[in-house]
Amino acid sequence: MIHVAGPLTVGLDVSPLVLTKAGTARYVRGLLEALPAVADVKLRPLAFGRSGRVAAVARDVGWYPVALPRAARKQAVDVLHCTTFRAPLTNGGPASVATFHDLAVLRLPHCFNGWSRFYAGRTLRHVARAAAALIAVSEFTRREIVELLDVPEDRIHVVPNGVGPPFTAEGPAAQGDYVLAVSTLEPRKNLTRLAQAFELARLSGCELRVVGSSGWGDVDLTGTSGRRLGEVTDDELAALYRGARCVAYVSLYEGFGLPVLEAMACGAPVVTSTAEALRELGGDAVVTVDPLDPEAIASGLEQAVQRGEELRARGLERAREFTWQRTAERTAAVYQTVAA
Repeated sequence: MIHVAGPLTVGLDVSPLVLTKAGTARYVRGLLEALPAVADVKLRPLAFGRSGRVAAVARDVGWYPVALPRAARKQAVDVLHCTTFRAPLTNGGPASVATFHDLAVLRLPHCFNGWSRFYAGRTLRHVARAAAALIAVSEFTRREIVELLDVPEDRIHVVPNGVGPPFTAEGPAAQGDYVLAVSTLEPRKNLTRLAQAFELARLSGCELRVVGSSGWGDVDLTGTSGRRLGEVTDDELAALYRGARCVAYVSLYEGFGLPVLEAMACGAPVVTSTAEALRELGGDAVVTVDPLDPEAIASGLEQAVQRGEELRARGLERAREFTWQRTAERTAAVYQTVAA
């Protein structure tokens, strides 16, 4: 522990911003925008700023174990916050906090590439031991950390993600008659079964639109009625959420599920899977389905469309519980426990 008088200087690892535009990047941007408004916290962003596969490996083997702690010491930070489980492997630098979004790489290793499996298998226990505190984005992820990494519960703080503009119910809506899926194209996101289910659902005149980057794992929607839109801006995505007959997010495993929260905040009915974190997030504001059963998914799509107004009202109410400002305040409280 450290003892600091006055504002805490926090080094925030923003390296995920050059790697992805998905959930972890949203988390980093949410903190960057909201933490400056929290009293007694001064941010110093730290980053290994190159992109690409070679740079990603270099980041894992050089930046996090060696260069990041050195940069944090050089910047004289009081607390180092690593925004994913890629973090220092020893506690030789400033006191660190590491955010765990999920442990899918341990639960579903076949859904990840070889480097991710290799890295996670050899580092995650070290990261968990080295950090002064861990943040889990859901109660489910907290339980996963306890079970899979043998971390005492009192070292783990649950701090859910938030949502904010442009993901609001007010604003333009995309035109057309469609079901929306927002996912990187990778095996864990279960898009192949979703496409099969969409073909079974009785949604006459409707198309399946898929937003997200290409990912990996030979996920191919060719030959289905799905239309890939690729990556879009946040404003375009918010409009797509608002205009959708429903949003389908039937992932096999998640630690939180930001697209579910964003869709609810935009007033879209949501169909999601029975994965524990997604049920925790959506509560009774979403339709949940067995992600392994295309017929169950198809039925869920039909239900969500039929119950559109009811689910819209419930989703909007549920989404109000999650703001980036609340996330920032609770994150800052974790920094204080490290500095106490």
